[in-house]
Formats: sequence, structure tokens, C-alpha cells
Amino acid sequence: MTLYGIPNCNTVKKAQDWLKSNQIAYEFHDFKKKGVTPEKLDQWFDAFGWEKVINRNGLTFKKLSKEEQVQLNTPEQVSSYLQANTSAIKRPILERDGKAILIGFSAEDYALLKAH
Repeated sequence: MTLYGIPNCNTVKKAQDWLKSNQIAYEFHDFKKKGVTPEKLDQWFDAFGWEKVINRNGLTFKKLSKEEQVQLNTPEQVSSYLQANTSAIKRPILERDGKAILIGFSAEDYALLKAH
């Protein structure tokens, strides 16, 4: 499994703590340091919808002017924006065998991992 996020995010820390306490091995991909490819964003858009991959509640997005926020209204524009501003990606994103399976963190959703 691969967990994508940034290390100082509380939600990412909750996901990491849950995975560790449930002895589920994972690799951590810090997309602030390692970035994210357009292809990876496309996979996440396919899995969750591009509207869900952009974190509209985060500080990075909220720092944009209303005009800039409104212009982020197509997958292509959001992909370009997220490549340049990885902090605006909803996190964490969990992949199993290279396929995105969960976005965000909820203990209930993660508990389903143990069933599979």
C-alpha cells in the first residue's frame, strides 16, 4: 500500500497511526517533496472525481481569490493547479496495488481494509 500526503497534516497522521496500530504495511509518499505526476492525478480523478481530489476547505485553496477559485472548474485546470500546489490535494490518498482506494481518512472506511 502507498499512502500519499504531507507529513505535517493531522488527517494524514491519523491515517498513519491507524495503519500502524492495525499492522498494515505501507509506503509513505510525501507529495510536497516528491510531487505528483499528471498521470497519477488522472488516476485519482478517475477513482474519486476531480472535484473530490481538490481540497476546497484547505488554506492553500482559500488563499486564492474568488475569481481564481471559480476558474478551477475543469479537470485540466485542476490538474495543473494541483501539480503546482500539492498542498491543495485532498489527503490522505491510499492506494493498494497501484489503484486508488480511499481519499481522506475515516476509521470506518479504513477498517474495511482489514476485511479484504
